[in-house]
Parts: sequence; structure tokens; C-alpha cells
Amino acid sequence: MTDTHAIASVPMRWVGPLRISGNVATCETEVPLATYESPLWPSVGRGAKVSMLAENGIVATLVDERMTRSVLVEATDAGTAHTAAQTIHARIDELREVVRQGSRYAQLIGIRHEINANLLFLRFEFATGDASGHNMATLASDALLGHLLKTIPGISYGSISGNYCTDKKATAINGILGRGKNVVTELLVPRDVVANVLHTTAAKIAELNLRKNLLGTLLAGGIRSANAHFANMLLGFYLATGQDAANIVEGSQGVTMAEDRDGDLYFACTLPNLIVGTVGNGKGLAFVETNLARLGCRAEAEPGHNARRLAVIAAATVLCGELSLLAAQTNPGELMRAHVQLERDHTTQKVGV
Repeated sequence: MTDTHAIASVPMRWVGPLRISGNVATCETEVPLATYESPLWPSVGRGAKVSMLAENGIVATLVDERMTRSVLVEATDAGTAHTAAQTIHARIDELREVVRQGSRYAQLIGIRHEINANLLFLRFEFATGDASGHNMATLASDALLGHLLKTIPGISYGSISGNYCTDKKATAINGILGRGKNVVTELLVPRDVVANVLHTTAAKIAELNLRKNLLGTLLAGGIRSANAHFANMLLGFYLATGQDAANIVEGSQGVTMAEDRDGDLYFACTLPNLIVGTVGNGKGLAFVETNLARLGCRAEAEPGHNARRLAVIAAATVLCGELSLLAAQTNPGELMRAHVQLERDHTTQKVGV
């Protein structure tokens, strides 16, 4: 009989330490990555080594945070939908109270809308404490939707989710308005570290970033995204810390910047849709609890602090892997040699040949 409660085991290693400073956390920490792609560990490790050799390490700035849920209502016509939208915005204080009555942590911080024909899409934005906030936002939106249907004439139920959120899909709106934590990470790498650790130059990395990440993604039709492989680091980090791994879809939307500053390398990664939490589903597993505690994300603090710390550590991890990969790709053959050697060694260790 099939065991419906079996646990899928994914190899995990701690890499680092990496150095972080900024408006949320100042620390040096190793980070856990659960992945089948074994070359990711030494690659992120090389980026982490670079961070330790930079004066301020990776400067991580959290610039915004909000979880969203969109609801859909049907109006009798576009004029009625427009009037309803105006009324809803004017009554935001009343709607905030509706949310407060149903949750200790959810707070309604904004409302946006879109009208298409007679359909009104409402995008509610919430603060959700230490939770990533999917269920919290949906519960609050359900209460808001019920209240609106009772108190605003001319509208009827369409859906509790209208895809204007947008959840686990690559869209322009998330990159523009943000969903989850919006974190910018920056690293200034001295020229000798670029040469001795990354085996390249700032000019080569800046040129590759322009041609590959920016121009290549443009030609491919990328949506609010210009990076090499944010998703690799996010998936490994998400699986190791009990996150909803499907959120790498929007999480991987972000932009990498690289500049040659007189031989030093300015390198930055912006992640506007970083969805993480330290409480909620998936966090009760023993290995997740251990990992979160080791990352310093089990502190007694005001709601939201631990999730913000986790977010900046995740974003810094992304930068480490992104920097290492781009450096490797400036040198012919380096990437493939590393994959062949590291994956062969990993396989040999497993099968004993």
C-alpha cells in the first residue's frame, strides 16, 4: 500500500558564512540550501566568501512588504463598477476595522482596483506579521468581500480570487506594485577580490550582465525580470526553511545590476516579490524549526521582525549565487567544468564507485 504520509528527502547543506548589514539585520550567518543541484552549494559558498571580504558585506535594504489578495465582483455595468470602486476607497477606515475584527495580525494597508467592462477587480494589500500571509490575506479578503456585497448596491459575487493578486504566476503587476517582501541587496567587491576569488574582472561581469541578463531577457520577452538564476537559490532556501516553494515563480522575478567602478565591482540584486514567513504551514517540521533557529529567526520580537530577517538572508543568498554564476560565465568552459566535476563527485560519493 502506498504511504500517503511519506516524506520526500532533499539533500541539504549549510554554506557560508555570509556577511549582511542594512536596515533589518547586521550579522554573519551560514545559510541552508536544500537542492538536488549539488554545484549550487559551492557556487553560493564562493559568493558568501566574497561577502566576507567586503567591508560592509552584503547591504540588504528592505524597502516594502505587503501580501495581496484580489477579489472579483460583478457590477450591473461599468458606471456602477466605477461608483463602487470610489465608495470602497472612501471607506477604507471602515474596511480596516472589518479586517481587525477577524485577525490579530492582519492589517489592511491599501486597496487598488481595475475595471474591465462590468467587472471590478479589487487588490487588497495587507501587513501579515511573521506569516507569509497567503491564508491570512484570503481570510481577510473573504470577510471584506462579504461586507462589501452587503453594503454596496449594484455588485454581486464573482470570485474570492480574481488573479489580480497575483499568486504564483509571473506578471508585471507584482514587479510594479510588489507582493511579499521587496528587498534590495548590494555588494561592493574590491578589485583584488574580483580577480583572486571570482577569477574575472568587474568590466567583464558588468558587460555580461548587460548582454545576458538585460538584453537577453528583453529579447526573450521576460516579464519584469532580468537575472541569471534567482530561482535556484530561492528554491533551495525555501525548501530548507519551510516556505511554499511555488512562490519561486514570482520570487524569481527580479533585476541584477553590475557596474565597473574603477576596477571594483558594484553588484546588486533587487527582489520585489520575496514571499517568506517564519510561522504558518510547514514551519512545525523539526528540521525547519532547527534551521530557523540557527538563522536567528526564532527571536522574541515584535510581529514581523523574524520574517523580515529571514527575507534579507534569503535575498543575500540569492546575490551570492547570482554573483558566482555570472563570474563563472565570463570564462569559457568554467561553468561546465564545475558542473561535470562537482556532480560527478557527488554521484560517486552516493553510489560508492
